Amino acid sequence: MAAADWRAAKLVPRRAAVSRAQVETVSSRALGVFGVVFGAQTVPSAIAQAPALVEGAGTAMMAVLYGALAALAVATFARVAVRATAATFAALYVVALLAWPYLLVDPARMSGETPWLYYLCTVATTAAVIALPPLSAAAYTVAVPAAYGVIRGTPAGGDAGVFLAVLDAMYAMILGIVVLVIITMLRQAAESVDSAQDAALQRYDMVARQHANEIERVKVDALVHDSVLTTLLSAAAARTPAERALAARMAGDAVHRLDEAATELPGNEDRVGLEVLVRRLHAAAAGFSAPIDVRSGDVAGVDLPVDAVDALSSAAVQAMVNSVQHADAPGREIRRSIDIRGVGSGGCVIRVVDDGEGFDPDLVPKSRIGLRVSISERMANAGGSAGVESAPGSGTTITLAWPAGVEGSAP
Repeated sequence: MAAADWRAAKLVPRRAAVSRAQVETVSSRALGVFGVVFGAQTVPSAIAQAPALVEGAGTAMMAVLYGALAALAVATFARVAVRATAATFAALYVVALLAWPYLLVDPARMSGETPWLYYLCTVATTAAVIALPPLSAAAYTVAVPAAYGVIRGTPAGGDAGVFLAVLDAMYAMILGIVVLVIITMLRQAAESVDSAQDAALQRYDMVARQHANEIERVKVDALVHDSVLTTLLSAAAARTPAERALAARMAGDAVHRLDEAATELPGNEDRVGLEVLVRRLHAAAAGFSAPIDVRSGDVAGVDLPVDAVDALSSAAVQAMVNSVQHADAPGREIRRSIDIRGVGSGGCVIRVVDDGEGFDPDLVPKSRIGLRVSISERMANAGGSAGVESAPGSGTTITLAWPAGVEGSAP
């Protein structure tokens, strides 16, 4: 590519790719909003049908399901325990649906009426899609509307008759299947984008490093030719005091320029989302023989330089390697976890924790480069920091932060 074309390409704003995390956020928040809307629409019917149930059962059922819907809405917007809350609502809905015929004491009052639980059936199937694996979600999407159809054809469900009961069940089932297909397709597409982005970033990082190394090589070659060799030739040819003085000044200037060159490190200023780092560490943790619990929070909207992501990833993996190799204690199972947190819009703190044997950091031999070089120096060279908290018998916590000092702002 010509230089002008390259500059023009750099000026074109890049569209952010749709990631799996964004798909999960959008779909879960849509569930939260529509769950509240659908729930509000059922309130009049729920109040009207409550007297037909065992005394207090209608109020308890409304409190449980509407409370679960409110909790689901809060969880989806706070992005905390979304799957667990969705699974809880889906389970509570099944319990309420199956308990309905047994709680009804006056079937005559339901004649010609539709149980208010029907209007929450699609919310429940969508919650199952959000919370469960595809096959389990598909089974739920078919089984729950089918169960409602059976109840709908009985006096407890309004004695609607076979045709209307099947029609209602099929309608709810089709809506649930449509939601299942859409969300599954979006997830698969986003996963493909995530994989392609990770592969492209790895290739780009390699090319950028090769390019930086080539620039540095050319720069060093020019420096050696222009300063060092010229100085050596001048010194070799010096015969008079004035020529020797000139050679000495040239030598001093060459040394100064070499010192300046040693402090100039090539860097990569491109930035990527923190989700890329989270996916790398999930994949790395899955490759260890010992289980490592990976948690993340506040990652949306956080961008880090590619060099920082590379340093954090490599240092965190080395910390996990150290834990798996050295933290085991005889006679008990060791718990290991890695927590990734975004700080602001451009910071990250990672904590690798185990409750193993622990060690005294001051007694680690200098010949052991895993902690000193692969973690501490790697983070320092990237502009970050690494801290170690450990003692014999008390486990180990390694804290990685980028940029240095941001760990004090982490929750």
